[in-house]
Amino acid sequence: MLLLLRRARTLSARMARWGVVIVLAYLLVALVTPLLVQAGWLPDPNAGLDSPIYAPPSPAHWCGTDRLGRDVCVRTLAASGVALQVVVLALVVALVVGVPLGMASGYLGGWVDRVLVLLMDTLYTLPVLLLSVVLAFLLGRGLPNAAAALCVVYIPQYFRVVRNQSAQVKAELYIEAAQSLGAGPLWILRRYLLRNVITSVPVLLTLNAADAVLVLGGLGFLGLGLPETIPEWGGDLQQALTALPTGIWWTALYPGLAMFVLVLGLSFLGEGLEAWLSGSAAAGRGE
Repeated sequence: MLLLLRRARTLSARMARWGVVIVLAYLLVALVTPLLVQAGWLPDPNAGLDSPIYAPPSPAHWCGTDRLGRDVCVRTLAASGVALQVVVLALVVALVVGVPLGMASGYLGGWVDRVLVLLMDTLYTLPVLLLSVVLAFLLGRGLPNAAAALCVVYIPQYFRVVRNQSAQVKAELYIEAAQSLGAGPLWILRRYLLRNVITSVPVLLTLNAADAVLVLGGLGFLGLGLPETIPEWGGDLQQALTALPTGIWWTALYPGLAMFVLVLGLSFLGEGLEAWLSGSAAAGRGE
């Protein structure tokens, strides 16, 4: 049993390392690609008038060109930065909103808890992609609107996790002692609850990021994500769909592969973080 546990921890550590490498690589690409385009070392991802349409991969265009003669490689690289911008913006806002609401609901209880739980459970029961599609349709296409659509989807997840943990921490004796000494709710929330519940957030954040990349791609594939002038994997896959039966595979392969690798890296990072945090908690209990 101990051997299996050690092997599981070793596997989780390897997954976490691969996840860190993949995510850092995408961050580097997201930062460097606009600079290379601006310096003229890479072509504009939206410029393709001087290039042949549907040109196969070649030394001139490593990943070929699309239906407008745009370089598929550059668009795929540029879409990395766009995806990370939307996902980070959406999850940061969801985190800032969901965590305080969950802490307040779990600690205060009463009608505040009942109202918030009813609202968040209603949002949580809806399928993620369906809810994001409805919100994206109502808000319209654009980077801030796509981030807002994703943000509303993930707020209930942070709320539920933090609310349950806050309710458990509230029952601890040191919370009762602080209350008896005259500590106010805001001081207790900031001093005790936040420190106890924040440890579960990094795992949820990375797993939600992986899911958000897929949801953003789904919105783009349905034509509800970002405008065509903004490189985005889902939108490029939707445009490549009509040409795929004719043997033009490169316009779909590289955006899909880039999305898959990023989701894989984020999933590896989340699983590794969960195993590390679980191991740290077990070590703290002396197990």
